[in-house]
Amino acid sequence: MTRKDFLLALPAAAVAHSAGETPPKLLIVVAHPDDEYAFAATTYRLTRELGWAADLVVITNGEAGYRYSALAEAIYGVPLTAERDGRRRLPAIRRRETVNAGKVLGIRRHYFLDQQDSGFSTDSASAPTVNWDRSRILGVLEGLMRREHYDAVFTLLPTAQTHGHHRAATLLALEAAAGIAEDLRPLVLGAEPRAAGEPAARYGGLPSQPLFRTSDDLPAFTFARNRAFGYHNALNYQIVVNWFIAEHKSQGLFQSDSGKHQWEQFWLFAASGSDAESRVRSLAAGLNPAAQEAAA
Repeated sequence: MTRKDFLLALPAAAVAHSAGETPPKLLIVVAHPDDEYAFAATTYRLTRELGWAADLVVITNGEAGYRYSALAEAIYGVPLTAERDGRRRLPAIRRRETVNAGKVLGIRRHYFLDQQDSGFSTDSASAPTVNWDRSRILGVLEGLMRREHYDAVFTLLPTAQTHGHHRAATLLALEAAAGIAEDLRPLVLGAEPRAAGEPAARYGGLPSQPLFRTSDDLPAFTFARNRAFGYHNALNYQIVVNWFIAEHKSQGLFQSDSGKHQWEQFWLFAASGSDAESRVRSLAAGLNPAAQEAAA
């Protein structure tokens, strides 16, 4: 498929706002700088090519990511790998990296909530109740959703295996959305990247948290990072993801994710607003003609 064919295949509804209508809006809610990797290609597609406005909320400073910062010490000219140095210097560094990566993804506004990143935790309850100002975070998210009237919210899929902070961030986004009248709620989607060799994933929620329930245990749609287009079909959205990764130089191990995942999969949470399934089908169709195809 050529780039021209790719764009011409979009339904008229996906590009109608270019004629003067208010553009659709996306809110991204993540726990750490660089978590938006899970939907980097989809975000670029929405903002850079379909005219959406996207805002990003980053809950923690990401200062626990000091362990793999050795290569970045020469770039930034300061020691980072000792915990004391990393926790002191990484918040400002990672904020700059996030803003630069946001320029790639087309982020309109960044909201940094300056919560402590205590490090890896598999206990989702410990992150918000011990290290985070949960009421403040929830207030910010509710305020943004009520003021901006977002069409969609992207979060990370809160699986039992993921970082506890990821589950906590997704829960806060869902609680904020659930506080809005159902006919005004945005779509709330949990995303997880998938590599070509991995088995098809299913997720229906977690018994411990009703808000994690999804409308189906299969993804609502999948966006292919490796879908070819352009001159000689030589381009794909993995290039954009690599640009994004490269901005996060303080996170050395993160660079090894380049080319690792071919698909961005999205599950629709049951707490989404009225007509959610119809709206998510429209979103998927607007992303690309094959967005609703199951990843083989």
